[in-house]
Amino acid sequence: MKALIFPGQGSQKVGMAKAMVNNFDWAAEMAARTDEILGRPLTNICFEGPEEELKKTINTQPAIFFASALLTEWVRRNGIKFSATAGHSLGEYNALYAAEVASYEDLLQLVNVRAEAMEKACPAGVGAMSAVMMLPREKLTEACRQASGEEGICVIANCNCPGQLVISGDAAQVKKAGELALAAGARKVTPLVVSGPFHSPLMQKAREELAKAIAEVPFKIAKVPVYGNYDAAPCTAPDEIKEKLLQQLTGSVLWEDSVNRMIADGVDEFIEVGPGKVLAGLNKKINASIPTKFASDPESLQLLLNVSEAS
Repeated sequence: MKALIFPGQGSQKVGMAKAMVNNFDWAAEMAARTDEILGRPLTNICFEGPEEELKKTINTQPAIFFASALLTEWVRRNGIKFSATAGHSLGEYNALYAAEVASYEDLLQLVNVRAEAMEKACPAGVGAMSAVMMLPREKLTEACRQASGEEGICVIANCNCPGQLVISGDAAQVKKAGELALAAGARKVTPLVVSGPFHSPLMQKAREELAKAIAEVPFKIAKVPVYGNYDAAPCTAPDEIKEKLLQQLTGSVLWEDSVNRMIADGVDEFIEVGPGKVLAGLNKKINASIPTKFASDPESLQLLLNVSEAS
């Protein structure tokens, strides 16, 4: 049983999707349509950079969505079957595209609204995020609780894999929680260079803005279950999927839980669809016995097809 999984922000790289557009006419058409929908030359930033422009949230999120959607379209056109989808944060929108919940055009516009809303939800310097290594989740939860108060909050934003958690919230509280985490036995706490305190209650304004946009987009019943970040549970119902997208913006990304739930439900092979191999690395730490293959460019796609045909 195969599951397609999709990376989120941080997997971008200059040059992504260029080979797809150069090799397939339909991919070139999708690229042109992407720029037309957004009203700006986003695909050129994907292909040529500069990297500083690609790293801006307003460009990164729709760029990764575009790159992963091209690969998904190839998978669909070549008849590779899958039984579940999931995506890490932004990647959840690609999971919805793979499950045919909404059109490419509608999801691209939602991703663009999401990126803009997240960028401006919290004034610069107010929030922060840090990666915390090798501390049990319950101990980090307690550190966040102790660091939070009337002055501000800190929460766990990402449960990526055993030993890799991310905290988010008001800058002072994130710093305090990091210090408490080290005192509790964390091996390392690393401040992240981000434009806001993502996946925390400080994204409430972004959630409200996204809610207005989502309400206008028709969602269909998912063709395969989509395992949501918010609760790590499979879902096919349109209204429930919409609500989970909003909850994800202010809640934790439960990637470790999602992968374990998919495995428990019968997934015995993952295919990471998108630039990079971030999720494959996380999956190996979650359960090394379940393989993760790659769909990131024409060469890896052809290899995937050859293996699929042989089996």
